Parts: sequence; structure tokens; C-alpha cells
Amino acid sequence: MSIPNEALQKLVQEIETQAITAQREINVVKATIASKQRDVRMLELTSTEVKQLDADTKVYEGIGKMFMFAPTNNVQTRLSSETAELKNDISNLDKKLHYLETTHKNSREHIDQIFKSRGR
Repeated sequence: MSIPNEALQKLVQEIETQAITAQREINVVKATIASKQRDVRMLELTSTEVKQLDADTKVYEGIGKMFMFAPTNNVQTRLSSETAELKNDISNLDKKLHYLETTHKNSREHIDQIFKSRGR
């Protein structure tokens, strides 16, 4: 039993569309991961600098166009929570990246398989 050419062509086109979409999403996810990793690094560097300050050092945080006094321990707490949140986001994006890479690989394998079986 053979699949008609039109149906086969439509199937290949759908699989190829899925592969292209997955590849685009892979690029977006990789860029997002890189951006979040830079942010984590920046937060960690800032946290290291804040830890080295004396307890009585005045620290100011930028809020819009102004700066407000913030206790050192509050700044440190905020930096830690933002870092943890970004690391969680990166972990979730890694899972999504793995899924998208698997989807792309499977789509390419299915297309190859269709062409190989068609050549027989």
C-alpha cells in the first residue's frame, strides 16, 4: 500500500515546516539563555562587590531616574533572589531547548526516512 504523491508531499511539507519552526525557536531560546546568563554574571559580580563593603557603607539603588538609599542587607537579598530566579529561568529554558532540539532532529529524521522509503 502506497501513499499518493500529493499526500506524501503535503506530509513532507508539514514536517519541514515543523522543523523550520523548531530551528527558529532554538535560536531564540539560545539567545535568551545567553542574555540571562550575562544577567546572572552581572548580579553575581555586583553581589560580590556589595559583600566586600563595610556594614555602615551607604548603598543606593537606581529607581527610574533617581537613586534611593537601601540597606546593604536588603540589596544583598534582592540580588540573591534575582539571581535564583534567573537561574530557574535558565533551567526551564534548557529543558525547552532540549525539547526543541529533539523535535528538530526527529523532523529531519522523518523527512530523510520518507525520501529513503520513496526511493525503493
